[in-house]
Amino acid sequence: MSNVTSAAPKAPPLKAAIIPVTPLQQNCTLFWCTETNKAALVDPGGDLDKLKAAVAQTGVELEKLLVTHGHLDHCGQTGMLAKELGLPIEGPHEDDRFWIAKLDDDGARWGMEAHTFEPDRWLVDGDTVTVGNLTLDVIHCPGHTPGHVIFHHAPSRLAIVGDVLFQGSIGRTDFPRGNHADLINAITTKLWPLGDDVTFIPGHGPTSQFGYERQHNAFVADDVLAAR
Repeated sequence: MSNVTSAAPKAPPLKAAIIPVTPLQQNCTLFWCTETNKAALVDPGGDLDKLKAAVAQTGVELEKLLVTHGHLDHCGQTGMLAKELGLPIEGPHEDDRFWIAKLDDDGARWGMEAHTFEPDRWLVDGDTVTVGNLTLDVIHCPGHTPGHVIFHHAPSRLAIVGDVLFQGSIGRTDFPRGNHADLINAITTKLWPLGDDVTFIPGHGPTSQFGYERQHNAFVADDVLAAR
């Protein structure tokens, strides 16, 4: 009788870890390509020693830094990390330039170290970003801020959505150039079509799935919007 050796299960193309940073407990996401070990940090807003320790513990090689939007807790120390490690910054959309321009002032106001920076690449709707052999779609989702973008990896059924959508809630729109109608439109016309089975990592709090939010979210569930 011949011996039959079953093949080891293939690793998923993308793996991710969430590292909460800053006093606002913002979900910085470390994700990496399992084929190449190349990685990116999404929204490295602060606690840089904590982020570098997570990268070292995971054993991946940082390739770039990605930013969803220009708020302090999401990108206040992104420029510092990029300079220290010699990494490029991609994102957000240039409509958030005014937020990034006042990071120093906002940091002083909130008692957090933050510094303005210039991304190596501003992103627009329909762009893609690459990390190793991974390609993620860039989707412009204004409302919380005018230049907010999200990152979607279709093969993994995963989206990193910043402060557009949360489990049970949505992003605030009472900041300068926030727009509630734009935010609802972005969620319903840009996120929902990605599929109910897509898991999303929000900027704060636990992960969820778009389908669950369409059933249960107090702001954007299908029945809530239909009743308006």
